[in-house]
Amino acid sequence: MSGSELVHGIHAVQALLERHPERVLRLRIAAGREDARVARLLALAAAARCPVERPQASTLGRPSGEAHQGVLAEVRPQAPWTEEQLFAALGHAGAPLLLALDGVQDPHNLGACLRTADACGALAVLVPRDRAAQLNPTVRKVAAGAAETTPVVVVTNLVRPLRLLKDAGFWVVGADAEAGQDADAADLTGARVLVMGAEGAGLRQLTRQHCDLLVRLPSLGAVESLNVSVAAGMLLYEAVRQRRRAVEAVAAVPPPGADEGRGQGRKGRASR
Repeated sequence: MSGSELVHGIHAVQALLERHPERVLRLRIAAGREDARVARLLALAAAARCPVERPQASTLGRPSGEAHQGVLAEVRPQAPWTEEQLFAALGHAGAPLLLALDGVQDPHNLGACLRTADACGALAVLVPRDRAAQLNPTVRKVAAGAAETTPVVVVTNLVRPLRLLKDAGFWVVGADAEAGQDADAADLTGARVLVMGAEGAGLRQLTRQHCDLLVRLPSLGAVESLNVSVAAGMLLYEAVRQRRRAVEAVAAVPPPGADEGRGQGRKGRASR
């Protein structure tokens, strides 16, 4: 069907059927595949009144050369967010966490970054329109459903939204192996944009100049650098760790008057 895309893989297709069933036009499951996960897909498709086909596995094809796990869905593609949609969403978030990818080329890396961003509660992932990986069936499969829950904001020039986000109160934190500060020493608890550079090249100089601070992930081994999706995951989870610790610290502080109340209770019991 014109204007449709193929999403492949059980997790990606299940996420679509659970969260956006109206976008699924047709489901194809290889004949002979009968297991609990397929049964779940069939139940979701029935609830959504989505047509289901059961062709032979050999006729399913391999979108983008990827293994499909015997499951394909023809879907209406989710449009990327615009900058306007991103800034409208910021008004509903307390201390948003964003991930920006400065020219990441490999769709597998983009998919892995989306998956981790979703797990860490990131509001969105920003990517440049040119010379960077975009949403496609490979990205959706690697993301295992996260491409349907974590918006991708496609921007013409990454520096422009970074500048606007700084004006809105965000700190822009760039990842750089040569930075003088470790990530766990930086404050990642407020409104933050974590910026990852491209494979091999790292952050562009102009992007680097718009970062409020640069941080590194300490390496204790012989490997000089990490895969960008691995590094993004480590930095995102450091932000999650700090945010959880900050919440726990606030929860541990007794409310005003709590100590006084407990003291009066003890005094009352002693007088009796």
